[in-house]
Amino acid sequence: MQNIFITGAAGFIGSSLVDRLLADGKGVVGWDNLSTGQERFLEGARQHPKFRFIRGDNLDLDSLSSAMKGCDTVFHLAANADVRFGLNHPKKDFEQNTVATFNVLEAMRANGVKTIAFSSTGSVYGEASVIPTPEDHPFPVQTSLYAASKLSGEGMIHAYCEGYSFEGYVFRFVSILGERYTHGHVFDFYKQLTEHPGHLKVLGDGTQRKSYLYVQDCLAAMLQVMNAGLALKARHRVEVFNLGTDHYVQVNDSIRYICSALGLKPRLEYTGGERGWIGDNPFIFLETKKIREAGWKPALTIEQGIGRTLQWLQANRWVYETRK
Repeated sequence: MQNIFITGAAGFIGSSLVDRLLADGKGVVGWDNLSTGQERFLEGARQHPKFRFIRGDNLDLDSLSSAMKGCDTVFHLAANADVRFGLNHPKKDFEQNTVATFNVLEAMRANGVKTIAFSSTGSVYGEASVIPTPEDHPFPVQTSLYAASKLSGEGMIHAYCEGYSFEGYVFRFVSILGERYTHGHVFDFYKQLTEHPGHLKVLGDGTQRKSYLYVQDCLAAMLQVMNAGLALKARHRVEVFNLGTDHYVQVNDSIRYICSALGLKPRLEYTGGERGWIGDNPFIFLETKKIREAGWKPALTIEQGIGRTLQWLQANRWVYETRK
């Protein structure tokens, strides 16, 4: 893993990975259409002699294939992550997640690139019957178009690894927190509290139980297993890992952490039952025994991750201007 191609390179996780790989001495090609990614996240990387940024879209297979030339590893992180409003534009999940993943695999095949890491989601387990949920849990009915499109991507990766001798790493994330975070409940709650400190509107009833992971812990996990070449030892040349902490919190816990840090006691307005929107899974908690047996463990707790995220948002209010 010397010359690395990253889709979604200007995004929250992608740009953090760019910086980490450059610090490790790797050559990196960043690819992003900048629909949600931020060029400011790549300001430091652009000064690095081993980094090259190419603005392009995963739906443009010819340009994607051309940009990938000379690389030996792909981190496919680009996706439409707008889970809540997926039913308003179903084609978006299909194109940006499913078709885009097919195009990435085809671009790899055209360039002889054999290794791919894919950011999937713990949401593919739907409303799992086993909690915490292990990697070999059977898939139930999918509850969101986002999860369904990610599961389709996983399936194609397995098939390409089987058919073309690729090496695949599928990482099923819980929600990721940390610096450069621009989407999710901490982002939304902080925005509300800056606009009206005495009132916080909460989707659902606040009892939804979720696990979260700090972005640098997420990157460390991915790089550790890929550097070990674990997929080469797998029967079908693919390894699947859940990534998360070994605990979870309720939404009400997150609210308490955030409000305590801000010194606020807002009135809470709950808007619904046990879930915030159609497809919102009220309990996501992944078993992480497999990744821990590979020698990884998170450095930060969920509360610490939320704290780091809040501190970054307070120091970088400009991200809210870009979302208007």
